[in-house]
Amino acid sequence: MHQTYLKSWCFVFVLLAVAAQSSVSAENISAAKKYPFVFHLVQAQLWDEAVDSNSTYFPPTYQKDGFTHGTANPDKLLTVANHFYQGTKGNWYCLRMTTESLQATAVKVIFESTAPVGDHQPDFEGSDDELYPHIMGGISPEAVLEVLSVERNQSGEFLLINGLGQLE
Repeated sequence: MHQTYLKSWCFVFVLLAVAAQSSVSAENISAAKKYPFVFHLVQAQLWDEAVDSNSTYFPPTYQKDGFTHGTANPDKLLTVANHFYQGTKGNWYCLRMTTESLQATAVKVIFESTAPVGDHQPDFEGSDDELYPHIMGGISPEAVLEVLSVERNQSGEFLLINGLGQLE
């Protein structure tokens, strides 16, 4: 009797886990269809070092955050950049990828609510109106389709991502 009861609860637990997984997958599919690209803003020096050494890039907050942050909606990129990175000096790039190009390097992408970058909270306007791609690993140069240059002013404000308007 005890074994049958235990098996029934295990079965219910598995069904709940599958159901939860399915709803997450549906959200991921919907978000990925809406925006075909995954973008990641990166300090140029860190990306250049990863490319030069043919290694996988991990952002400075990866250990704390547990994933690499991304943005799918190109209209949000400058808002995200200015919210999280305006105080970080130096030149920046915007990496353009797809969920498929990342998966080809054995990295999974999950679309979730915004999350803090290190200790910086995601409290910018519009932060809760869509899902953001969280890259569950680092970024290999082979996953990147294009590296776009980023323009900033003297105070560090992000002004423009070159070539972003021409993407198809």
